[in-house]
Amino acid sequence: MITTAQDEINLYVFAVRAALVDLPESLREELLEDLPEHLAEVLADGGGTLVERLGSPEAYAADLRASVGFVSGFPDPPTRRHQFYEVRDQAMLRLGQADRKLGPLLGYPKVSEFLVLLRPAWWVLRGYLAAMVLAWMLDDSGQPIGLLPRIGGSEAVALLLLGLCVVASIWLGRRSLRLTRWPRLALYAGSVILVLVALGGFSSADSSSRDSGYTDVNYDNPYGNVEDLFVYDEQGRLVTNARIVDQNGEPLRMGNQYCYDEAGTYEEVDTLTYPYCPERAPWRVPSAAGPSGAPSTTGGPGPLWEPSASPSATPTAGPTKTPTPR
Repeated sequence: MITTAQDEINLYVFAVRAALVDLPESLREELLEDLPEHLAEVLADGGGTLVERLGSPEAYAADLRASVGFVSGFPDPPTRRHQFYEVRDQAMLRLGQADRKLGPLLGYPKVSEFLVLLRPAWWVLRGYLAAMVLAWMLDDSGQPIGLLPRIGGSEAVALLLLGLCVVASIWLGRRSLRLTRWPRLALYAGSVILVLVALGGFSSADSSSRDSGYTDVNYDNPYGNVEDLFVYDEQGRLVTNARIVDQNGEPLRMGNQYCYDEAGTYEEVDTLTYPYCPERAPWRVPSAAGPSGAPSTTGGPGPLWEPSASPSATPTAGPTKTPTPR
C-alpha cells in the first residue's frame, strides 16, 4: 500500500527502470535523470495518481524509449555516414541472399565459392589488360588500342611487356588479401578503371575490323560545275536536240534542267536532249545554212579537220572514144 507521495514516485520510477532494462546503462540513466522531479510536479498538481495521470509505467517507458535520439522534442537528423552504412548493409544483405540462391545453379553452395576458383584466371587477364593499356600509352604512332599490345610495331617488345605484366599481376593478386584497407581499395579501383579502358579498346578494335572491307574514298567530280552540254559537229556547227548515251545506251544526265531568262528567272526544261538552253551556247554559230546557202563557221570552234590542199593522186578517167558504125 502506498502511504506517501514519495513512495508512489519511487515505485513508479522503479517500474519504468525495469521496463528499460535492455537499454545501455548510460542511456537509461540519462532518460531517468529528471523523472522523479517530473513525477513530483505531476502529483503536486493533484487530480489522481501517477498511473491515472500518466498511464502505466510500461507505457511511460515505451514513450521514453521512443524519444531516444530526440533533442528538445525534435529528432536528430541522421548523418551521411550513418546513411552510407545503412545503404551498405542493405546492399550486402541483398548480395548475400543472391549469392546463396544462385550458387546451386553453378554446383556450389555460394557463387562466391565458385568465383574464388577463377582468381588465377582473373590475375592473368588483368595482366594482359594492363599490358594492352600500357602499350597504347607508350606507343606514339597514334594507333588505337589493339588486341595485341605492341610498341612501335615490335612483337618482341610486346611479348616481353605482356609477360612482365602477367607476372606482376599474379604476384599482386597473391598478396592482395594481406593488404590493408586503403591499398586494397586502390587496387580494386585501378582494376575497375583498367577494365573500362580495355572495353573501350575492344570496342574500337571490333569497329575497325568490321569496317575494314570498305573504304570511303572521296573523289572530286570534275563535272560538278557543268550546267549544260553543247554538241558541235565536225564543221563547228551547233547540234541541237542531241542525245548522249553511255556504252550501254543509257542516257547521260548532266547539268541543270532549267534555263534562266534575261530577267533572272528560270524555267524548267522537260527534255532528254542537249543543250537545255541553246541560247547559252559558247559559240553562236547557226546550225543551218547561212544566207548565201553555205554553212557559216564564223566565230565558231572551226572544223575538226581540214581538207588536204595537195592534188589528189587518184587517176581520173580520160575522154572515151565512142565507136561509130562503119
